Amino acid sequence: MAMFRMIRRSSFLLMPLLAALAAPAQQSVTADAGRLAAIAPRMKAFVDQGAVPGVVTLLMVDGKVVQHEATGMADIEAGKPMAKDSIFQIMSMTKPTVAVCIMMLAEEGRLALTDPVEKHLPEFRGQMMVAARAADGAVTLRKPARPATIRDLLTHTSGMGPTPPEGLRELYYRMDRPLREAVLAYAQVPLQFEPGSRWAYSNTGIATLGRIIEVASGQPFEKFLESRVLAPLGMKDSFIFPPEDKKARIAALYDRKEGKLVKAGGDKLGGDAMHYRKGAIYSAPEFGLYSTAADLSAFYEMTRLGGLAPAWVKGQGATPGKRLLSPAAVSVMTKLHTGELQAGHNPGTGFGLAWEVVKNEQGELNLWSVGSYGHGGAFGTHGWVDPAKHLVGVFLIQGGDQNTVKYAFLNMAGAAIH
Repeated sequence: MAMFRMIRRSSFLLMPLLAALAAPAQQSVTADAGRLAAIAPRMKAFVDQGAVPGVVTLLMVDGKVVQHEATGMADIEAGKPMAKDSIFQIMSMTKPTVAVCIMMLAEEGRLALTDPVEKHLPEFRGQMMVAARAADGAVTLRKPARPATIRDLLTHTSGMGPTPPEGLRELYYRMDRPLREAVLAYAQVPLQFEPGSRWAYSNTGIATLGRIIEVASGQPFEKFLESRVLAPLGMKDSFIFPPEDKKARIAALYDRKEGKLVKAGGDKLGGDAMHYRKGAIYSAPEFGLYSTAADLSAFYEMTRLGGLAPAWVKGQGATPGKRLLSPAAVSVMTKLHTGELQAGHNPGTGFGLAWEVVKNEQGELNLWSVGSYGHGGAFGTHGWVDPAKHLVGVFLIQGGDQNTVKYAFLNMAGAAIH
């Protein structure tokens, strides 16, 4: 018996050692100082050429900032230089924050990703689908094989349309209707295809998720987002309706016309950027968030850490080390869900739950690793996480020659971290 106890104790002592030996060694990552240093002058060259008014870039490896620069102007006419803490309309980069809110509610048992939308929003009951369109414009409707689910909304496979229907066309510029009223209208529009059968980017679908968050939580979407995501992560410069004391730091929006940068007017998402959404009441889960590079790095790092707030977050309401999501929730949210469907905005990508995910070697053309996930925004912004490189990246501009400058940065960033 004594011999048995000794063997058993020895086994317990050996178990941690054996586990450590069995665990795969963590890949080491190198940040190339020379390549990182080359990013800022390249961005400045684009500014000097008039491609974009200004740029803020940030790269973080293993939770440590290895590159963070600002160049150019936040407002050319006002002579206001771009700063590292300039505030940007990040547009569709808002969408992954909606997914995080949904996953929180799923973890609390308030909803399931497989729930039909109509379970939470009765206005979707009986929603029809377009079966055929005649040459004269006549539409034949029929009942879909199954109702759209929350997962369908998250993966852009619900069949809901890309933008508000006729009669609400000005909503994205005026933001003058509450979310509940807009989603009620979206529910009356027939689905464009069978849920789950195709991928089609749907802003109205993400807005519908925002309304589900309101119903499941009993809070306005923007309040839930603020209290459960932004505040714990110390994202003090992130909001949907700009407070007065932040307006001076908001970057102006520009179009590039005939080779020149021209300040954009009121025909853009969110309206005239220099009116700061005055009087707006639409919370726009599909595009509404303003943010900074530093704030976004905290959000992305939280996902890279499997749902934990980084230890370095600070500010009122910030909770270093707080678990916002379980590792299981982050894993399911950031893995590929669209399979072989033609999906995503870049070659070789598909979609997870509101995240674009790199799925094969074609997706590595921007020097992303397979498994990287992120999202872009309408005015040229982009943020991503490359787990294989322990990397978080943020790229912020407000219009101009968006793709040329963005993809230059993505490739320089990918080359600098290896």
